[in-house]
Amino acid sequence: MNDKKLQYGFNTLYSQYYRKSFLFTKSYVHDPFVAEDIVSESIIKLWESLKEHAPEDIKHLEALLLTILKNRSLDYLKHEALRYEVEEEITSSFKRELEIRISSLQDCNPNEIFSEEIKQILYNTLNSMPEQTKRIFILSRLYNKTNKEIATELCVTVKDIEYYITKALKNLRINLKDYLPFFLFLFLFLLS
Repeated sequence: MNDKKLQYGFNTLYSQYYRKSFLFTKSYVHDPFVAEDIVSESIIKLWESLKEHAPEDIKHLEALLLTILKNRSLDYLKHEALRYEVEEEITSSFKRELEIRISSLQDCNPNEIFSEEIKQILYNTLNSMPEQTKRIFILSRLYNKTNKEIATELCVTVKDIEYYITKALKNLRINLKDYLPFFLFLFLFLLS
């Protein structure tokens, strides 16, 4: 840049540097819309810098613009890298969950679900629960009463009923952990 007096208006800066800036930025971000945004923001920032400093303080206008473009492009690319990493992690998590569900379903043996051993675990678990928890669970799951109906019948709040049912399901889940397909069947079909 020569030592001409810096009398740049925004339109002058924009028309003089936009195309080169756009091509430079697009070559890194690979998205024309993102490149347009970065270039526009960068030229605005350059213009604001020119307004704040004396012309002689800004000796290398192109270098300053390139630095601004580089930093904004880097911010965008780092953000994209992080986004892809998170998407990959989510996809991997869904894939693992799907594999577990497939494996669990493949291992599901209907004869096991109704085995005496599981019935005994269920019976023992229910009998080991406090009387109130057991009673509420049986009213809910075996007699198909709503939480509100049970609350009215036992003179307690609906929140209390939800607490006792959650407590009972937790005990069942723990005691039937080796029988996940059974527990899911019990929870989703027999007890709902």
